[in-house]
Amino acid sequence: MRRRSGALLGLAGTGVASVLGLDAVDRRRVRADPAYRLLFEAPPGEERAVVSRDGTRLHAELYGPADAPPVVLVHGWTCALRFWRRQVRDLMADHRVIAYDLRGHGRSGSAGGGDWSPDALADDLQAVLEQCAADRRVLLAGHSLGAMTIVAWAGRHPDQVRERASAAALINTGLGDLISESLLVRTPDALSRVQQALGGMLLGLAAPLPPRPDPITHRAIRYIALSASASPAAVRFTEDLVLSSNPRVRAACGRELTRLDLRERAQHLTVPTLVVAGTDDKLTPPVHAHALAESLPDPLGVLELDGSGHMSPLERADEITRALVRLPGPIPSAAAV
Repeated sequence: MRRRSGALLGLAGTGVASVLGLDAVDRRRVRADPAYRLLFEAPPGEERAVVSRDGTRLHAELYGPADAPPVVLVHGWTCALRFWRRQVRDLMADHRVIAYDLRGHGRSGSAGGGDWSPDALADDLQAVLEQCAADRRVLLAGHSLGAMTIVAWAGRHPDQVRERASAAALINTGLGDLISESLLVRTPDALSRVQQALGGMLLGLAAPLPPRPDPITHRAIRYIALSASASPAAVRFTEDLVLSSNPRVRAACGRELTRLDLRERAQHLTVPTLVVAGTDDKLTPPVHAHALAESLPDPLGVLELDGSGHMSPLERADEITRALVRLPGPIPSAAAV
């Protein structure tokens, strides 16, 4: 018995040592990554408090010259405005960059009345446009849930689309069938209901995540949200974003995603719109991007980033920035001239 206990303790000790060894290796790789400073050091910005239609208080940050062409960046589920740091750094020299935390994310307040619906997110975006961009037309860019928010806004505020926006970019996103088209949970066609139930359970799970990064979450998040070629800093940064998200908010938004269907709203996004997909995106694979582009009134095509996962603005930061600056720029409204 003593020998068996000793053997088990020895195996456990070896496992702990192995995990600790991987943690040290991961930290060295992350720190050595040239992208580390660009992601983990915040660029200087101006904080702004925004109040949405239902009273939810949103945290926004503005960067760059106040009179420069404005760009509004909308992050995705379990992320925060700092998700866009690479794009902010690249754009802020000659653009007025506006980013905000979605309700319940980052430093924004929780949803007023517990409303996490697409309409609530649409009203939040409208509030940001009114209170941070005044009467100026902006370039809109959204990632994942942020892109869904832009489409929801177009459907809820169709009279504002051409007045407020000059163009849009929808990155790593889909407008419906998020579970059935996901590559994370795959089952035979005969078991589609099982896939739907399992995917819904995973999205709506409120279980707390580990309090800090570790080798297991590092590899799990790389597999789920990024590609095998993603840099160590991009993986650690994504890990940090996800682990710091509020479990209740994560679950509430996840449940909304299970029943999301914004396909009819896409017809109201009447400005030139680019769709971006990663060929290795397991959460919203390229089939979503092509279906979305076909439903848009003024599509600029689909940009497929070969080898990119779901976090393209982190994995392929330079290519995303170049795609944004090529879009039709904001034109001042008559009131701003």
